[in-house]
Amino acid sequence: MVGYDPRAQGSALSPEEAALAGSAAGMVTRALISPLDVLKIRFQLQIEHVSSPMGKYRGLFQATRCIYSEEGVSAFWKGHVPAQLLSICFGAVQFASFELLTEAVHNSTLYDSQTAGVHFLCGGLAACSATVVCQPLDILRTRFAAQGQTKVYRNLRHAVFTMWRSEGVLSFYRGLSPTLLAVFPYAGLQFFFFNVFKKLLPPPTTAGDSAGKGLLGSLVCGSGAGMISKTLTYPFDLFKKRLQVGGFEAARVHFGQVRSYRGLVDCAVQIGKDEGVRGFFKGLSPSLVKAALSTGFTFFWYEVFLIAMHSLKQRQRTNGSPIGLEER
Repeated sequence: MVGYDPRAQGSALSPEEAALAGSAAGMVTRALISPLDVLKIRFQLQIEHVSSPMGKYRGLFQATRCIYSEEGVSAFWKGHVPAQLLSICFGAVQFASFELLTEAVHNSTLYDSQTAGVHFLCGGLAACSATVVCQPLDILRTRFAAQGQTKVYRNLRHAVFTMWRSEGVLSFYRGLSPTLLAVFPYAGLQFFFFNVFKKLLPPPTTAGDSAGKGLLGSLVCGSGAGMISKTLTYPFDLFKKRLQVGGFEAARVHFGQVRSYRGLVDCAVQIGKDEGVRGFFKGLSPSLVKAALSTGFTFFWYEVFLIAMHSLKQRQRTNGSPIGLEER
């Protein structure tokens, strides 16, 4: 059910339905994986080697205990409000754009819109569209997750006004270049491998277990797709996080060393020089766990909500009630 399928005209999606299902999937997924996101960001922003005794965070379990003992359990949901807004907005724009783009490919070229290549291209473009719209929320989410006990920003409103006054409007788009460079192949590979893995699954033996097996398959295929795409594009995600906290060094002092970067190239050069090749993959372990759960749950919940909306439409047709969502 992911992407426009001309063979499923009876259940074709409107952009509104895709946006609603995508935003709901993003919201549920974000609530579940927020602790892993906080851990990943803390590792990415640490200058010292993760395995070094000089580093504040030296491993996944040690970092978890450290954050819990110093900041409490609520620290694992720091920045959750902007993160939720980000997930809801990103999911809505990405999936609505993806459905529109795959339909446009089919209508303009009569090329099969359900091929892995089409999903790679449309998935990457859809994610870039969502990134441009949602980048300010990603900046806010990163900064809230990055600050420790000494709060620079008291709440979301305070953060927005402080950044606007002290750093200007462009501060809400810090790290946009590496984000776009990373998000196109990352999202494209997610949709690509999800499509490939779904086609490798055996068909359901009976009509009764079709929905259940389809949803479980989406969870497994999405998890595999997320891990592969995250590994291949991870350094760009790290560059993005380092650039997003530029001008925010005061809140990072008690975490260890801090760095200022003049741009994407300078960031990559400094990391390679000071931290070595391993520096490009700091936080990869929690990122892979997060990517597996995040991508798997996103596709899973997206299809859950699509099935729910389709069932509601079917019941409304049967009962002769007006259908609230626009149909094709």
